[in-house]
Amino acid sequence: MSRPKRMLVENVGWAAEIAASDPDFFETLAQGQSPTVLWIGCSDSRVPAETITHSKPGDLFVHRNIANLFSDTDDNMMSVLEYAVRVLKVDDVIVCGHYGCGGVRASLLPLSDALPHVNRRIAPLYALAREHSGELDVIGTMDSRIDRLAELSVLEQVSALRDTPIVRDAERPPRVHGWIFGLRDGRIKVLSSGDPADAETGGAPAGSSNAAAKAAEPAPGAAQRVIEAISR
Repeated sequence: MSRPKRMLVENVGWAAEIAASDPDFFETLAQGQSPTVLWIGCSDSRVPAETITHSKPGDLFVHRNIANLFSDTDDNMMSVLEYAVRVLKVDDVIVCGHYGCGGVRASLLPLSDALPHVNRRIAPLYALAREHSGELDVIGTMDSRIDRLAELSVLEQVSALRDTPIVRDAERPPRVHGWIFGLRDGRIKVLSSGDPADAETGGAPAGSSNAAAKAAEPAPGAAQRVIEAISR
């Protein structure tokens, strides 16, 4: 049996199991959604938001893309954010990266001629890696450099989200969190709490609070230069 066919069979079993345990579940689900969290995560198949947080349908409003990147020039991303904040009025926005991220790894390697769309997508990561090259270059292993850059990237996305007018100017601005998921142990590490005044707990050197994210502020210009180079 092919994987799609098996998925359809599994769906029948899942629906029957849910209906048996909660006869009103699907009727309630059909009435509308009122999630309190917008989840911005990576498209990686190993990091499904609902599964790793033990959430149910209706709990999370989800946007996923390569390397969980935020860009205010991406209408897909911005429409999700706009709807989440202005219509759903979510309380929290969570950016969740993960260790061993393929998009982050790619940004530490030469550009691939076979992946022009991916190259353009991860241009901000190339820029961020250059911005923090002094720190990254002294890290002993490639895997450790990838994981550190994944942390720095989460902090960069959190900073950018907090600064966007949709969040900043909201009547009740949502809290923006930065998390990272460990593939080896299944645990989520908090890099930045939802309070901008709180120090990051895992992404920045001790005592620097938002330093890691703020240090990369020139990155958009650098990212644009990468995109221009790719497009030539």
